[in-house]
Amino acid sequence: MSRYDDEHDHDLVRTFAAAPPARGQAFTRTWWGQAWLRALEDAAMDGAAVKAGRRLARAGAVGAVTVRPGRVTAVVHGPGGAAHRADVLVPELSTEEWGRFLDLAVEQAGHMAALLDRELPPHLIEDAASNGIDLLPGLGDLDPECECGTWDHCGHTAALCHQVARLLDEDPFLLLLLRGRAKDTFLAELHVRGTTPRAVPHEPGAEGVDAAEAWAAADILPRLPEPPALPPAPGSPPPLDATPEPVPGIEPVALEHLAARTAVEAFRLLARDLSTGPGRGAGTMDAQDAVEPRLTAPQDAVQARLTAAQDAVRLACGAPPDAVAERLSTASGRGRVGLADAVRAWQAGGAPSLAVLDEEWAVDGVALARARAGLEAAWEQDERPPLHRSGNRWTVPQEGVQLRLGGDGRWWPYRDEDGRWVPAGGADRDPATALASARPGSPDGS
Repeated sequence: MSRYDDEHDHDLVRTFAAAPPARGQAFTRTWWGQAWLRALEDAAMDGAAVKAGRRLARAGAVGAVTVRPGRVTAVVHGPGGAAHRADVLVPELSTEEWGRFLDLAVEQAGHMAALLDRELPPHLIEDAASNGIDLLPGLGDLDPECECGTWDHCGHTAALCHQVARLLDEDPFLLLLLRGRAKDTFLAELHVRGTTPRAVPHEPGAEGVDAAEAWAAADILPRLPEPPALPPAPGSPPPLDATPEPVPGIEPVALEHLAARTAVEAFRLLARDLSTGPGRGAGTMDAQDAVEPRLTAPQDAVQARLTAAQDAVRLACGAPPDAVAERLSTASGRGRVGLADAVRAWQAGGAPSLAVLDEEWAVDGVALARARAGLEAAWEQDERPPLHRSGNRWTVPQEGVQLRLGGDGRWWPYRDEDGRWVPAGGADRDPATALASARPGSPDGS
C-alpha cells in the first residue's frame, strides 16, 4: 500500500495512497489507534471540527498521506471541493529517550523477539509509557497546521488524524517513524544492543545455577501457591493503651489511629492489585469500596509528595477520636469545620480535589476557551443554567450549586451548605454531569 518518495531518504518518508470511503465502519479497531483519536479529541477545542473531520475521512476526502519524523501530511478536500494541505506535527523523541526505549526492549525477551520479527508488541508501548517514554501522543502532542488558516484543529486536520488512525491499525511501526526512527534503523540498533555484552557487576562468592538444570527441574518443583484471597475487611490494630508504662512522647490513641489508617491503605492497595491479577473479578473491588470511597484521582502517585497539612487531611479520614481530630485540625490549619470539608474533598478525589477546594485561580487564554466550549456543548441553549464566573468557579446562585475547574480540565461539583461551599462529589469531564451531582436529590446529593 505504501511507496517511497525518491527525493528523501526512503527510510524516513513513507507515503500511503488515498484510502476508499469508510462509511459504516469504525476508523480503528486497535487500542493504540483509539489512543491516537483520543489525543485528537483532547487537543481540539471545537468538538464540531472533530465531527466534521470524521465525516470527511469517512467520505474518502483525504488524499495520499505522507508520514515522516515529526510530521504527517495530506491534501484534504472540503465539502465544497476546495483542497487544503493539512499537516499534524508530533514531537520527536530525544536521543536519550530512544536509548532508554532500546534498553527497555532488550530487557524483556518477549519484546525483543517480537520486534526482531517486525512486530510491535502492544505491551512494549505500555511499558515505555510507564517509564516516561510516550510513543502514543498525549494532550497537546498533535499540533495542527492547515492552509485554511485555522489556528486550532479544523475539519481538514481532524480528517487527517482519523486517516492516520486507520494506518496505525495496519502498521503500528509508524509510531516509531513519527517519533523519529525508521523501522529498519530502529531494528538495526536493537540488534546491536541485543548482541553487545552488557557489563554485569561481579558479586564475590555468588554462584549461579546451570540453566539446563533449572529448566529440567521445573516439572519437579511444586507449583507456587495461589495468592491469598482479599480479607473481608482491613485488620484492626491491637489496643496500645493497656501497656503498664507508656513510652514518653508516644500517644497510644494517636498511634492506634495511624495504624488503623495504614491498614486501610494496605487493604486498598491489595484490593487494587488482586482485582487486576489472573482470575480476579471486579467483585474484589467491592470490598474495598465498602471500606471507604474509591478515589477518582491517582492517589498513589501523589501521596509521596504530600505536605504535612495535606497528610493531616488524609489521616483525618476514618472518624479519628476527638483528641486526634483536634490535633489534625490544628496541623492542617483548618479548624474542625474546615477539616471536615477537606476530608470530603479528599474522599472525592485525593490531593487534586483538595487543591480545588483551597485554591481559586484565574482561567484565561486557551484554558478559558476550552472551558467555555465545554460549557456551551454540555447543554442545549434553552436548558443552560445561568452561570456566573469568578476565577475557576462557575456558580448558579439561584440553586446554590457551583462548578470548579481543576488544573486537569475536569469539573468538580460544589454546593452551598450553611454559607460554605463544600464538595458534592467526584470530578467529571462533562460539566452538566458534574453540576447535576451537586443538586439536592442527585445520587451524590442530600
